[in-house]
Amino acid sequence: MKTLGLLLVGLLAISGSFGVDKNNFKSCDQSGFCKRLRAFKPEKSHYIVDFENVMIQDNLLFADVNAVDLESESKTVLFRYVLKISALVDSTFRVEMEEVNPLYPRFATMLALKDTPIADQLKQVSKKDGQLVVANSKGLKVVITADPLKIEFLDKEGEVAVVLNEQSQMLVEPLVQRAKKEEGGDTVEVEEEGQWGENFKSHHDSKPRGNEAISLDVSFPDADQVYGIPEHTDGLALSTTTSGEPYRLYNLDVFEYELDSRMAIYGSIPVLYAHGSKRTVGVFWHNSAETWVDVVNYADGTVVSSLVNLVTGGHKRRVTSRFMSESGLLDTFVMLGDTPADVFRQYTRLTGAAPLPPKFSLAYHQCRWNYVDEADVRGVDENFDLHDIPADVLWLDIEYTDRKKYFTWDAQKFPHPSEMVANLTAKGRKLVVIIDPHIKREAGYFVHEDATDRGYYVKDKDGKDYEGWCWPGSSSYLDFLNPAVSKYYSERFRFENFPGTSKDVHIWNDMNEPSVFNGPEITMPKDCRHYREHEDGAEGLHTFWEHRHIHNEYGLFQIRATHQGMLDRSDGKYRPFILTRSAFSGTQRYAAVWTGDNAAEWGFLAASVPMCLSLALAGLSFCGSDVGGFFKYPEPELMTRWYQAGAYQPFFRAHSHIETKRREPWLYEPATTALLRDANRRRYALLDFWYTLFYEHARDGLPVMRPLWQEYPKEQPTYTIDDTYLLGNQLLVRPVVSAGVSSVQVYLPGAESGTVWYDVDSYQPHKANGYFSQEVNIAKIPVYQRGGTIVPRKERVRRSSALMAHDPYTLVVALDANNTAQGTIYIDDGETYEYKKNKFIYAKITYTSEEIAYSFINEKASFPTKSWVERIVIAGIKTPPKAARLQQAGASVALQMTLHKGNDVLVVRKPGAAMAQPWTISFTY
Repeated sequence: MKTLGLLLVGLLAISGSFGVDKNNFKSCDQSGFCKRLRAFKPEKSHYIVDFENVMIQDNLLFADVNAVDLESESKTVLFRYVLKISALVDSTFRVEMEEVNPLYPRFATMLALKDTPIADQLKQVSKKDGQLVVANSKGLKVVITADPLKIEFLDKEGEVAVVLNEQSQMLVEPLVQRAKKEEGGDTVEVEEEGQWGENFKSHHDSKPRGNEAISLDVSFPDADQVYGIPEHTDGLALSTTTSGEPYRLYNLDVFEYELDSRMAIYGSIPVLYAHGSKRTVGVFWHNSAETWVDVVNYADGTVVSSLVNLVTGGHKRRVTSRFMSESGLLDTFVMLGDTPADVFRQYTRLTGAAPLPPKFSLAYHQCRWNYVDEADVRGVDENFDLHDIPADVLWLDIEYTDRKKYFTWDAQKFPHPSEMVANLTAKGRKLVVIIDPHIKREAGYFVHEDATDRGYYVKDKDGKDYEGWCWPGSSSYLDFLNPAVSKYYSERFRFENFPGTSKDVHIWNDMNEPSVFNGPEITMPKDCRHYREHEDGAEGLHTFWEHRHIHNEYGLFQIRATHQGMLDRSDGKYRPFILTRSAFSGTQRYAAVWTGDNAAEWGFLAASVPMCLSLALAGLSFCGSDVGGFFKYPEPELMTRWYQAGAYQPFFRAHSHIETKRREPWLYEPATTALLRDANRRRYALLDFWYTLFYEHARDGLPVMRPLWQEYPKEQPTYTIDDTYLLGNQLLVRPVVSAGVSSVQVYLPGAESGTVWYDVDSYQPHKANGYFSQEVNIAKIPVYQRGGTIVPRKERVRRSSALMAHDPYTLVVALDANNTAQGTIYIDDGETYEYKKNKFIYAKITYTSEEIAYSFINEKASFPTKSWVERIVIAGIKTPPKAARLQQAGASVALQMTLHKGNDVLVVRKPGAAMAQPWTISFTY
């Protein structure tokens, strides 16, 4: 291909060879602030609160804090700070601290919060013996110790749940003027390496503001495990870091990233959860700069934890953590949730839940770098139909463009994009095309010309347009912090500005860490300059933000502008679908995410589960991995198992590298193709179940994909299980992620409450009792439905989800020990915002031994669906009824039933109940 030479140059620039080259990425010792702060371990904090000047107004406490010289007898004040503690709704508190009259304002993270947090009341409870106690409207207390500064947050039982600065590692590096000296009759600035600049490999970071790092230690008494701070490739439960590298949060394009690593990769979401049998709590570190996080779990048996156990008598469970960021404000949210669900809701209340996605986006996606031309796209599309495999979306990678110029088409390979799109949409299918943030520097390219003329590019340290190297070659990067740039970029998505697109063409924002092949750590230099709104007459450092301040938010700025452009192109009528690689807090409000450039290896398949679970806990439920692996070629068994796993993960897309052997499902031998078909069809049968889960996520902010401990918080064996997960609270999934196995160990939680789990294939009941051995052949996907739930299915799988919109439902009722069950279902048009005008159905289905009732949760809403109930499967029935009768819209109809005695399953055949209206099926015995 004509781009292959450039491609290979780019790949070599990143890696030098296959596999991650760690030399391209910093360790903590090579990151100046991390090395500096990690060594900062004073015996006593040098921060002291002045209780004489405390002020409390509504929900906000203000207090003066002095940083003192602990070596002087008089404790000389070195720097002055202001501490703010605010009470927010949902038992959340916010802690902020910054300098009094700083040399210049510190950067405040811009986009993570959905809205201004909602205030609660804060009142003083007591002030004595060097401690000030305040409480919110629920009576949750915060204890502030003056000397040295320590902040304790108490749970509803009055026990300490979270402690800030217990280990005296809070630090806000003071902003200082650069020293000057006389040299040769001139006054010159002092070049102090580390304070005003540092090097990594051949790159120099000028650090014009000097050191401005912040640090805070956070302790979690009674915690067994901590989770969160994605994106990393190790387990869901975070490990102690004292004997190695801290977890790093810095969005990077890591070519062929490695497994079981704390290295930074594409996403950085600084939220941490601590869980134990007593409670779940969370901390959100509101900062978009490079961040490192240390973790110590005292149960791990490390040297440090052993010493602490010796001090505490060895009887206290505890986890401590420490956040260290290069710049920004010390701004921390403490979430005293009580239960896991409480804390997850608190976080999404701050940063937002994912909005209801278009329904097609929950179906199957087929991608490759690259489908080479229109004939290739047509052939792939037709082969899905020929082989009776459902698919909703075909994707185009960078080669569809005119020589890597975004918002254009290759005139030779894709001369008729509108016709190509129309051929797909005639079958209910969609197209996704890629738009990366780098812009090719080519004369005559309209985006480059406009950006150059209008000053829309990110600037280098000298104020000139920054030039880096990416897929097009010499490239510059749009500065989305400038509202005018974001508006310009959004307007490129209008149909008249992007010919060939329609409402059925959606967007993939890749490489948006941002990736810069010749930059430090394959990204943008930290001393590049971004737009900053400032008053007229401002000079120097007051006129721009550095890239170091906003790095982890850069991709979020891009996808926000993409989202706005896709809304505007249809005047706000249709829901956009966007996929992003870069992720930060708040990303979920605009886009789905995937786990990046994985490989066709069993380890990457296994890692996809904890990686997506971790992202889901951090607000990003819409997650998946490249099915089959991006690099290398998956042999039939691996491909089969990956399709089976992907069918039960929120984002379900097959994708592969340009140099890999083609591996569309029909290119395998017929037996494997049949298994891949079966996995896809399983996904489509559950699409309405998925759609309901995402609607409920948009309502309440809870993860769609959940760790077992979310629903079983006191069941300690679940705390470290990350090969098994729940979809909602209805389905338990244990993917097969190892080669050649004939059985897998499956943990079924809920023994104490007598929970029963039903195999979705056989309806065989399994009483929860911890682990059991599940036999698996190559066709078996271990999935279980919880007793007490009802799951909607559509068994008439068609070529795309749009063609199934009005098809009939099968309702699978799994009975609990009380012979009851309940479920929900959500129905709308699948693509517009008409649901916000009450054009939808959100219904509850309940089962008792007397009846099955279908009723609307929101009685003001309605939708003219033509769907009806084709079948009701009731699993676990011990005493079957003799007769059943449907009542709907004043009519009463006798129904037929079939009993399968071997597995206690009763099937109500063709009840014919319309889903557009409430109905009841009554039983007699």
